[in-house]
Amino acid sequence: MVTVYGRTIDNQTRCKHYYSQKDIIAIKFKCCHKYYPCYQCHEECEDHKASVWEKEEFDELAILCGVCKKEHTINQYLNTNQCLYCESPFNEGCQKHYHLYFDYEVSCKR
Repeated sequence: MVTVYGRTIDNQTRCKHYYSQKDIIAIKFKCCHKYYPCYQCHEECEDHKASVWEKEEFDELAILCGVCKKEHTINQYLNTNQCLYCESPFNEGCQKHYHLYFDYEVSCKR
């Protein structure tokens, strides 16, 4: 079982910062290898700066679906709008924050 840190408000990884129906993923932060629902949760709970996953690391399992608890690689996540296992929709608004988690070009959007 994967532990999700931060200010979660339910068992599907929603947090006090992001809690829409589609806010169901947690991201493993490269810097500490801990899953958090968002960058704000990481900032509130850790005493270090977050670092981004480099493009050559995009095959790492670093995205957790809060509904079915299955992990996705970064590449899988960046190329879908839903969980590959349970088909729950992911929040497309998360794209605005990719630069906080991944070495990712805006022009590469899904």
